[in-house]
Order: sequence, then C-alpha cells, then structure tokens
Amino acid sequence: MIDRIISFSIKQKLVIMIAVIILAGAGIYSAIRLPIDAVPDITNNQVQIITASPTLSAAEIERFITYPVELAMKSLPDVIELRSISKFGISVVTVVFEDNVDTYFARNLIFQKLKEAEEDMPEGLGKPEMAPVSTGLGEIYQYVVRAEDPGDTTFNDMELRSIQDWIVKRQLLGTDGVAEVNSFGGFEKQYQVLIDADALQSYDLTLREVLEAVTSSNANVGGAFIEKGAEQFTVRGIGNIEKIEDIENIVVKYKNQIPVRLSQVAKVEYGRGLRVGSVTQDGKGEVVSGIVMMLKGANSREVSNSVHEKIQEIKNTLPEGVTIDEFYNREKLVSGTIGTVERNLIEGALIVIFILVLLLGNLRAGIIVASVIPLSMLFAIIMMYLFNVSGNLMSLGAIDFGLIVDGAVIIVESVLIAIAHKVERHGKALSGEEMDETVYKSSSGIIKSAVFGIIIIIVVYLPIFSLGGIEGKMFKPMAFTVGFALTGALLLSITYVPMMSALMLKKNFIEKENIASKIMNFMKKIYIPALEFALRRKIFVIGIAVISLIISLIIFTRLGGEFIPKLDEGDLAYQIVRIPGISLSESSEIGTKVERILMSKFPEVKTVVTKTGAPELATDPMGPEFSDVMVILKPIDEWTSAKTKPELVERMQKE
Repeated sequence: MIDRIISFSIKQKLVIMIAVIILAGAGIYSAIRLPIDAVPDITNNQVQIITASPTLSAAEIERFITYPVELAMKSLPDVIELRSISKFGISVVTVVFEDNVDTYFARNLIFQKLKEAEEDMPEGLGKPEMAPVSTGLGEIYQYVVRAEDPGDTTFNDMELRSIQDWIVKRQLLGTDGVAEVNSFGGFEKQYQVLIDADALQSYDLTLREVLEAVTSSNANVGGAFIEKGAEQFTVRGIGNIEKIEDIENIVVKYKNQIPVRLSQVAKVEYGRGLRVGSVTQDGKGEVVSGIVMMLKGANSREVSNSVHEKIQEIKNTLPEGVTIDEFYNREKLVSGTIGTVERNLIEGALIVIFILVLLLGNLRAGIIVASVIPLSMLFAIIMMYLFNVSGNLMSLGAIDFGLIVDGAVIIVESVLIAIAHKVERHGKALSGEEMDETVYKSSSGIIKSAVFGIIIIIVVYLPIFSLGGIEGKMFKPMAFTVGFALTGALLLSITYVPMMSALMLKKNFIEKENIASKIMNFMKKIYIPALEFALRRKIFVIGIAVISLIISLIIFTRLGGEFIPKLDEGDLAYQIVRIPGISLSESSEIGTKVERILMSKFPEVKTVVTKTGAPELATDPMGPEFSDVMVILKPIDEWTSAKTKPELVERMQKE
C-alpha cells in the first residue's frame, strides 16, 4: 500500500501540491482559533454549590444547609468525590465527577437534585446556587474601581461598589468567554428600615406586619385594558420602590380608617450590607475589585484581550472622577510563555535546518527536508484544534524537530545516492521518467526504515495516554502533540517528500568532495575503529553498559523533581496569615501597613493589591484572617535596589 501511495504521489504531483496548500491553509486557520494558555488546566471535573446565609453560625450552616445538599448529591452517578466547607455565613459543597462526564450534563443533574435539597432546608436561610462554569485557573483578569484622586471623598466605598455592580460588571457580562464577574470589596448598598420599638407598640403593630407591608408594596400589577372609542388603554398599578420616600410612604395598616405609614414607625436610610472580605491598594485604603472568570475551555489569551478592550470602553461610561486600573491580566503570562516557546521552536528549527543543509551537502535536499518541519507542525495544530488540545508550554514545548525530520532525511539521502549512481553509470542527466522511477525505487526501498523509525518513536509515547487524573491532564497534551506531529511527518514522508524529490532535485546530481563529505569521513574514522573494538570485546562493552545503567539509576533516585515547569509571571504573590478570630477591619489595616512598606521602600514595585477574606461569590471561602497580596513589579530593566527577583524577595521578607 505504501509503495502505491509513493507511486501515486510522484505521478500526481499537482494533486499532492494542492493537498499541501490545503494543509497549510487549514493549519493557519486552526492556529488562529487554537486555545492558547500557559499550562494545561489540571482542575478536575467539578461543580461547586454555594449557599450564603449571613446570619447562621458554622454549626448551623452545616446542619441546615450543607448536610441536606450533600445528602441530595450522594445519589448522583459518576461522582468520585464529595466535599464541603461550612463557615460562618456560607456553605460550599464541591461535587467532583469523572473526567468523561460533560460539564453541562453534570450541572443539569445537580440542578435537579438541588430542588430536593431545598425541600429539606428551612425557609429563608438562603438559596443554593451553582458556581460559574469555570475552573481553578479561571481567574484571568483583575482590576480595581477607585477614585482618580486618592484624596477625593466624593465616592465612598458603597458608591464605588454600586458603580462596579451596576455599570462595570453588567457591561463586562456578555463578553465572549466570560463566565462571571465577581465583585470584591466595598459595601453593598442597602435600604435599611430602622424600627422604632415604642412607635411600633403604640400603633399595635408587629415586625412581621411591617415586613409583609414593605414586601407586598414593592410591585407593579396589570389591570387589563380599557377601550375608549377606537383606542385601547392599558391599566397598570405602579408600585415599584425607586427611592427612600417611596418606602417611607408605604401604608403598614389602617387604624380607625387612618393610614399608618412606615415613616411613622421607622426610619428609612441607606446602609451598608454585611461583608466577609475587603480590598486595599498601595497603602491608601480600600478600593473595589472585580475578578473576571473565564468560561471553562475558552481561549484565555483571547478572552483576556477582549476583557481588556472592553474595560477601555467602559472607562468612558464611568462617572467623572472614577477610573478602572487593571492589575492582573493573564494575557501577559500567556504571551510571555508562548513567546518563549515560539522563540525556542524557531531557534530549534533553524539549528536543525542548518545541520541538515550542512550534512546533506545539497541545498535543495536540505530545503525539502526542512519544509517538512512547518508542514508537520501545521498538521499537528489541525489535529490539536480538532481534538481540543490547547497550545501551551507542555504541548508545544515538547516538539523535537530532530525526530520529525528523521523519515524525510532517510528518504532524501537515499534518493540522492541513487541519482548519483545512475548519473555516474550512464554519464548523463536523467530524463523525467528516469528521475521519477529512480525516486520511486529508492523511496520504496528505504521507506520501511523511515516508517518503522517514526512508529517506534510514537509507540514510546503511548503509555502516557494511560495516565489519568491530574497527571493525565498535564502530560497527555504533550503526547498528543508529539504524536500528531510525527504522524504528519510520516504522511509527508510517503507523499510530499518523494514528490518534491522528483520535482526539485537535480537530475544530474553527482557526489562531490565538499564540507559534508569531509565531516562524514572524519566521523567514519572515529566510528569504524570504535565499532570494530566493540565487536571484538562484546562482554566488556556489555559490562560497561550495565554499570552505566546502574549508576544512572542511583543518580536518578537522588535527583530533585518538579511536577510542572517553573513559570515566572514577573510579579509576586504572597499570603498574610493572622490569628483566627481577628476582625476584618483589623486585617485590612495590617494589609494596608504592609502595602505602605512595600510602596515606600521598593522602587521596583508598581502597585500592591491586598484581598482579605472572601468575595460575595466565595468559591474559595477564606476567613478574614487570610489575605492574598499581589505585588505587581515594574520591568526588570527599571529595577534599582535589586538585580534579581530572589534578592528582591529576600529584602522584602526582611522588611
């Protein structure tokens, strides 16, 4: 079959050329749409169920919310782990499914079971909700909403939070690839009704009557239609509350046919909602932060870039005196990582091409073999796109161009030797038919060696496909990408390479003394005596090999190891841990003091943002004793007090 493919490729050069052009076009199309990230997302297939109930203790949260939810989830199919966290005011239940379960199918199952759980929960304690369709690596963009002038008191923390929730967040939602925008810090604006107990008693009212009156008075109702002449009018009762005066004018009851309004028994004012987290920046006090969470499986670089562009548009819609500052953008890490991979791939490809041309001793042959590298990569990218394998440090960084061109080198070198022998024997250049026949015979004669060589390399990667869990998520992309690239190289070796050899190689090629032959002759002078010695001293050579193997195994057991390569985003992140039971305000004050030290003593620091406690959508429900601090650094060429990051970190720790 392979011989027939080679013969067809040589005879139908135009067909193969068109197929290669289609391959290049499809590869470029796939490369544009290929999901790009720094590292593979190793988060397991999980769905979180979050229930907020600010008035309950941890024990009550566990008893009334977490336990009923867990009980309802136990009967779900394909669940491999069920865990929960019950803290003051919040319950987080995490359901981990098998990796082959579709995320949306899993969420649909949980949605059905939540109805059962709600029936076992007391009324009014909070409604369980599923976390956004995101992952542990979903936080791709973070920003702060603040007053442009730090000394401006026009906008307080409550007003900034309202701007975040009602202007910024609502415009960001709907951006392609965004699953959720999580607000952090500031105070949620509330309309609070402060009851006067004496007035309540004098009018013979209860708290429940006041509650029911306020609740039932906040609604619009329809009253059908009224026809008048040829026209029809809609009848509506407008009762939606829009301002404090509307609340104050609510009629609580009638006493002796005289309405008792809410303003007579209570005071209505703006108030701050309860919160479990805060955000401070640069030692200047509190700000409001937004965390953009990416949809699971989306292209992080594209989503980050889209959010960044959207933020620039939103800035024009903000009230005068308010601005948005980006302090974390995943696109920076992804671009840096992929840039490193691209640079290494280009450098590796250039080195391989240089060696090919040097050792083959023929520029045209070198070009044919070298062209297999980009074409194999385009084939691999097409397959990565079809199989949803993202481009990242693990998948693209594993490519070895030396392995990819093995088959092409064997075939092209065999063809060159065959052409040279025929030209030398006949003393003239080959005709077109003779050239095609020579290429076919030399290619088909050596193709088994090329095919077996590539297949053996592919087989080496097969055990990686048996990995599961986190290991599989981390290393399978590498095996897929290498396998795709080698498969592409194999297909090109039996189609494209013979066709191009027949088309491009000189028909009067003769082996001449050149630098390539000199290098190979030099290598033979070293290799042949070594080979003869090995054949005469078989036991000695085997003994050396065994001893080397034992020594390498001993050294291997003492080597250090890392699960993933180290990634340097250029910034720093650390955590402040305090004694449990500390108040949120005290924690925020400590964080502010730390920020002032970093900003005043280290000119390398661009900005410092401290997130204490948890946001409203607490997928990671930290208490107020914990703070996550992000130190955004200037470019390293602008550093003055330190030359390296370890040196800078050491100085910061001392301070």
